[in-house]
Amino acid sequence: MTSLVRHVTINSSDAYRLAAFWAKVLDGTFAPDDLPGDPEITVRSAGAELLFVTVPDGTPEKSGVHLDLQPQDGSRDEEVERLLALGATLVADHRRSDGTGWATLADIEGNAFCVERSAAERSARPAEEPQPATEPRAQAQTTN
Repeated sequence: MTSLVRHVTINSSDAYRLAAFWAKVLDGTFAPDDLPGDPEITVRSAGAELLFVTVPDGTPEKSGVHLDLQPQDGSRDEEVERLLALGATLVADHRRSDGTGWATLADIEGNAFCVERSAAERSARPAEEPQPATEPRAQAQTTN
């Protein structure tokens, strides 16, 4: 017997507002019964379900989830630009001149996430590069 991830849960000061941001990022949809002001909002997308939960300010575990995004229909740099236009901010730029690397961004509430190279970029230029799950993630989480 194995377990599957049902959804990734993300604590937030405003579940609906943050879920709306991520629904745009992932081209996702809300569950039919999710409405503004609800304490929990589910975003469904092709890759995963995200559950956003409103928690009081000052809750120690308010931020503690980190997502790694891989563009599906464009390049890493195009996706970074799209996300910045949606309101994300660049936290750390680990992109290299040879096209490898990733960018660490923060969503509209300061939660860190990374944008990796697309599958097409990886197959066109395979490289040995550290995975975002190592040191950049730890650094990004301490800035939240």
